[in-house]
Amino acid sequence: MTSFALRTASPAKTRAEAVVVGVVPGEGGRKGTARLAPGGEDVAKAYGRRFSPLLASLGLSGKPGEVAKVPTNGAIASPLLVLVGLGADPDPLAVRRAAGAAARAVTNSASVALALPADTPELLRAALEGYRLGGYTFTRYKSGSSGSAPAEIVVLSPVARRKDSISAFDEAQFVVDAVVTARDWVNTPPGDLTPALFADEIVAATKRVAGVTAKVYDEAQLAELGCGGILGVGAGSDAPPRLVELDYRPKGATTHLALVGKGITFDSGGLTIKPAASMPTMKEDMAGAAAVVQAVLTAARLKLPVRITAIAALAENMVGGASFRPGDVLTTYDGTTVEITNTDAEGRLVLADALGRAVKRKPDLIVDIATLTAHMSLALGDKMCAVMGDDAIVEQVLAAAVAGGEEAWPMPIPEHMEERIRTSRIADLSQHDWIRWGGGLFAGAFLREFTGGLPWAHLDIAGPAFNKGGPAGHWTSGATGYGVATLVELARSLADRPEA
Repeated sequence: MTSFALRTASPAKTRAEAVVVGVVPGEGGRKGTARLAPGGEDVAKAYGRRFSPLLASLGLSGKPGEVAKVPTNGAIASPLLVLVGLGADPDPLAVRRAAGAAARAVTNSASVALALPADTPELLRAALEGYRLGGYTFTRYKSGSSGSAPAEIVVLSPVARRKDSISAFDEAQFVVDAVVTARDWVNTPPGDLTPALFADEIVAATKRVAGVTAKVYDEAQLAELGCGGILGVGAGSDAPPRLVELDYRPKGATTHLALVGKGITFDSGGLTIKPAASMPTMKEDMAGAAAVVQAVLTAARLKLPVRITAIAALAENMVGGASFRPGDVLTTYDGTTVEITNTDAEGRLVLADALGRAVKRKPDLIVDIATLTAHMSLALGDKMCAVMGDDAIVEQVLAAAVAGGEEAWPMPIPEHMEERIRTSRIADLSQHDWIRWGGGLFAGAFLREFTGGLPWAHLDIAGPAFNKGGPAGHWTSGATGYGVATLVELARSLADRPEA
């Protein structure tokens, strides 16, 4: 079991088995010109005139992702010095990434001290979060493990004794725990996390957090509610769908936030079946549901004075004799009829029901999050989330993403998308069209129809929810837990509002 500590100790005198310091680009950013970043000054002082030649001999440029390990031979108390590149601007995101890279470089050290830039609560939080997330591994199905976690991680900071620093450090632990659990859920094989099993996991997690209640609706209850979107998507699977609603109602809360998450536990594409190469990672399609659940549980652990309703729509989109078909018309929770044209655009259907349930609660704002469209991955790549909706709410979400160390970018919902979603001749809305361009914006316009005119934002995390490549920064391969930190920071910002 790893312990975590925040101290003011000198990195040159700490007896941790490894000390991590940052480097930034020197003149021209060329190799061999890297300079020491703030936080490691005592290390340079201990080395004296030998330090600059050491950096030069290592050929470091200070760019993000660089890592070098150097035996200290007694120059400092620790036997191993780890240098990590921060880039030209060592802001919290850069520190988070550098700490993550360092975590994968020192897996065999029993104790690690982080002497990265950490002279503000935001920076020391980034160092801790980055290290823990960068060292994440999913070993549930491994018969053996490689390496071992350090027994102690220490963040060294000149402001370690300040109350706001201690609070930030402690709160960061809750956020990391939530991101780690979200990663675990998303990484779990889909056969072991069907809608019913996922609902059980959510209920079990809720019971461990005071102040949050959970209600699970099974397929019979969903039929009584009229949730035709969720039922239609889940009709082809032997594992029936579920809807899970969580409520956190702290005393004194005056703002009500509703979070809605897409929870497709596996997406074959249904009758509009996916290519074989696209299916192996489709267990990721419930990442939005994982994010909203962990966000509300974290808000409760932090005792944020904001009422939060979290709704997770869980279904498995499979091929079977009962699968919904292109040409079918489904009736959603709020009575809207939708003509189906593509069964692989199923996420918006389960969200339609969940958004309708959220509207019934009359919250002050609604935010939904989903691995919704490949269009947004094409537009923004695999590291950045798309945010669309009401301008004021979009701005709040973007600010929360910055505070949470996640990248996001605003996208529009053009007026002409209103025409595209209403092209059905037999139903209120078309679920999808086969026009090649703007599919992610079409999806946003479709979802907006189910928000009841309430303030709303939509997060499309199809790109950043699952890292299909190698580890980078604080992201490991596989599930990233994207969205948890952003939603927690959004809730925190609402708690900080004067009226709250």
